[in-house]
Amino acid sequence: MRRLIYLLLLMVVLPWQAQAAGRDTYTVIISLDGLRWDYLDTYDVPFMQQLAREGVKAVMQPSFPSKTFPNHYTLATGLVPDHHGIIANSFWDREGGVEYSLKNPVTRADGKYYGGDPVWLTAKHQGVKTATVFWVGSDVTINGDHPTYWRDYQTQQLDFQGRVDEVLRLLSMPEKDRPHLVMAYFEEPDRSGHSYGPLHRLTRRAMEDVDLLLSMMWTRIQMLPIGSQVNLIITGDHGMTSVDPKRFVNMKELLPARWIERTCNDYPTLIYARAPQYIDSIYNALQGVDHIRAWKRGEVPAYLNYGNNPNAGDVIVLPDVGWLFADKPSKTQGGSHGFDHTAADMQVGFRAIGPDFKVGYEKADRFRNVCVYPLLCYLLGVTPSPNDGSLDEVRDMLR
Repeated sequence: MRRLIYLLLLMVVLPWQAQAAGRDTYTVIISLDGLRWDYLDTYDVPFMQQLAREGVKAVMQPSFPSKTFPNHYTLATGLVPDHHGIIANSFWDREGGVEYSLKNPVTRADGKYYGGDPVWLTAKHQGVKTATVFWVGSDVTINGDHPTYWRDYQTQQLDFQGRVDEVLRLLSMPEKDRPHLVMAYFEEPDRSGHSYGPLHRLTRRAMEDVDLLLSMMWTRIQMLPIGSQVNLIITGDHGMTSVDPKRFVNMKELLPARWIERTCNDYPTLIYARAPQYIDSIYNALQGVDHIRAWKRGEVPAYLNYGNNPNAGDVIVLPDVGWLFADKPSKTQGGSHGFDHTAADMQVGFRAIGPDFKVGYEKADRFRNVCVYPLLCYLLGVTPSPNDGSLDEVRDMLR
């Protein structure tokens, strides 16, 4: 039935024609949380396969750590987490004496943590209307401002169909009010990947359901008067790997509690020492331990672009892919992420189609997700703010 509906939809899709880059075009970027790169090749996702045939197919490398909040805000700003400030889903604010956490509505909504210039403000301040549907950071007052149109993720929840309808509503607005950038977020397939693991049939089903929903969205977009002027990008924030409670390194067995003021137990684990003299003790105790790597703040390997932010832990501990370093093992046997951002399972799928993208183009090398920000600025015809990305790294995808 899914395939039949999909084929019927294809019959009514209007062909799009190339348009000049800039403000005569519109860009919709959809983030599918946890969009591991190989989901788009191995699962039954005909719309994603259509995008690969008729648009651009690529693999995108997340920034470290490969977590949701850090990487969504990296996509928006072009800055690695160490530079924009959201260095983990939770971390200790040394100056404020409070823990930032995405689960804490107060710190999550505090604009002081969100550095850089997100694209919805870059474009808005250059006269381009922008809209977001639950993108990380877009419901936070950043530099005193918001996108032209935005929704509060905490109080204005929409189901997936409602988010698609909102995208269509925004693109159907009168020309003088219509945003040229629409950014929307979906929790799947991350939610299923965590619960069941990346290879489970229910994770597959979640991905296939989202694929059908997005195919319907694209069909409806193409039927709009501006349909031929719309660029569509579908990507995500990180991949997903299988975890097992047996793959666990017990922090309590390695570190005396008297050395530690607090920890933020995630990937990576951020350890804040009780006093400066304990930093070396913590670091030395973790050297040579199987399945983990540990560094002092400021001594993290350069390729991770991490550990210089003042809110980073005194010691930063990164487990091997699929392992956990914490004070107790996980109770689940599903999936997780946050590991080394260069690992295969952490890579992200990327598809793009529209008047500014090549047809049937497969990018040979993976590209860094910091390059999405300058790409969006190019598509919108605006000047980017300082960032860690490069348009040249993704220019080959453009006509």
